[in-house]
Amino acid sequence: MTKNGTVFFVGAGPGDPELMTIKGVKSLEKADVIVYDRLVNKALLDYAKPLTELIYCGKKPDRHLIPQDQINQILVDKASKGKNVVRLKGGDPGIFGRVGEEAEFCANHHIKFEIIPGITSGISAPMYAGIPLTHRELSSSCAFITGHKCVDSARKEIQWNKIATSVDTLVFYMGVGNIEMIQEQLLLHGRSSTTPVALVRWGTTDRQSTLTGTLDNISQKVAEAKFRSPAIIVVGEVVNLREKLAWFEESNADSFQMAQV
Repeated sequence: MTKNGTVFFVGAGPGDPELMTIKGVKSLEKADVIVYDRLVNKALLDYAKPLTELIYCGKKPDRHLIPQDQINQILVDKASKGKNVVRLKGGDPGIFGRVGEEAEFCANHHIKFEIIPGITSGISAPMYAGIPLTHRELSSSCAFITGHKCVDSARKEIQWNKIATSVDTLVFYMGVGNIEMIQEQLLLHGRSSTTPVALVRWGTTDRQSTLTGTLDNISQKVAEAKFRSPAIIVVGEVVNLREKLAWFEESNADSFQMAQV
């Protein structure tokens, strides 16, 4: 009987390949199979040994190349054949990365797994845009929130009445397509219309661009700029720190198309 392999759930980081963890790199070097997502920097696949099987299962907001249940089954099937499998996910697998579902499926089928965290885009993209999420004078709390409506499951609804004014810095993932709804709900539940807002697209990469505005005009600015996903949305006074701290885009000014308002 073939001994089962191990599934490694690995955070690939936000895009800059140098932000990949050493432990994550080591897992790629010994993988027999790598199952990777759309937002993973393809340069990381260079760490794979020759003849490693590469399986792309990228997901776009409107189209999933491989359905989630099939991804789950691929992980179990490959590991059941004695192979070490890396499930390579953009950012951190535990932050809107569905690692809970995939790891649970492995556990239910008695497949050993490990989870290797990565740097999530909700922290790194703002930092590369000069926006720390906390600041002694401006923000003592932050929250990560999905801005994407999941239509195929009973998703826990966002409690807008609680987060709108109780958390200093709000970070929305996958929210560009729902920016009007986010704006409307935050205003409706008491967030000031003058609250600064930033959207950081393709954070930490040479494609990074940043759009800034306030809560009362940000959806209009997004529409005018035709700003598209993938992008992180940051709401809070810390956005104003960007004026002094925008280190990455300024140091790479010739490589960027900046969107400022």
